[in-house]
Amino acid sequence: MGLTIGVDIGGTKVAAGVVDDEGNILDRERRDTPGNDVADIEAIIVDVVHALAARNDVDAVGVGAAGWIANDRATVLFSPHLAWRDEPLLAELAEHIELPLLVENDANAAAWAEYRFGAAQDEAVVVCVTLGTGIGGGLVAAGQVYRGAFGIACEYGHMTLVPEGRRCACGNRGCWEMYASGRALARDARELAQESPMAAARMVELAGSVEDITGPVVTAAALAGDPAARSICTAMGRALGHGLANLAAVIDPSVFVIGGGVSAAGELLVGPAREEFEHSLTGRGFRPAARVTLAALGPDAGLVGAADLARLQAAPRR
Repeated sequence: MGLTIGVDIGGTKVAAGVVDDEGNILDRERRDTPGNDVADIEAIIVDVVHALAARNDVDAVGVGAAGWIANDRATVLFSPHLAWRDEPLLAELAEHIELPLLVENDANAAAWAEYRFGAAQDEAVVVCVTLGTGIGGGLVAAGQVYRGAFGIACEYGHMTLVPEGRRCACGNRGCWEMYASGRALARDARELAQESPMAAARMVELAGSVEDITGPVVTAAALAGDPAARSICTAMGRALGHGLANLAAVIDPSVFVIGGGVSAAGELLVGPAREEFEHSLTGRGFRPAARVTLAALGPDAGLVGAADLARLQAAPRR
């Protein structure tokens, strides 16, 4: 097949691109996500697809959605950060998009992209952890995306890291994503700014106000050497590593790939994560340990994976 469109729908943005069969992005569109309105989200998906299809000859569309996708590969059962609840997304989009369509969990799509084109090529068992608004998760084993019995496997972000900890949007307390995600990064920085304005002065300056501090602001300040921002990234990295050790005890992967927008912090985040992972790993010293590496495709992994999965689904069977 030729070109396909991948759409990655996160808690804050909709990113779309035209992707070739080698994983290269040839054209792009991006919009903000209207998280509280189902119709608006779907209208934006249709809009970016139409914009890209008008400029490119494409064969299929893959949509990576931040939510629990049922095994019918058509229904979003639930999304902690968006308005979808038992939403027939495939059917709704098919009314406006006259191309073969695929709906997939965004982190599954990212894991597939890293397995096919990125940091996890030829690996036996790949765990992808995407750090965005929350934490997404994907698993590729023996060349197949693992989805579980009901389609909602690998929601790593909602395993309990801190019993009776912070309340999560999913309804539980202490979820991993409350301590290692873009929202967690921004929240910790805003709390520091309220408690110690001098310590957080650089982040407030970059953001314009305490209320406007976001994850990217913290990352930018940390990369520029701000001590407070670096400390927040280090604490988040340790929380990330602790969660990875828990996953290793259950899944035993050959590699952890860390992606999503927050991974832009690079080694400031992943360095402490590796240290904590090695410290917390069950049976450490007596077992092989998975590699912990940054995603090669960065925040593009979701849209690249969605496009490639759509290509594979639409390809003629031989």
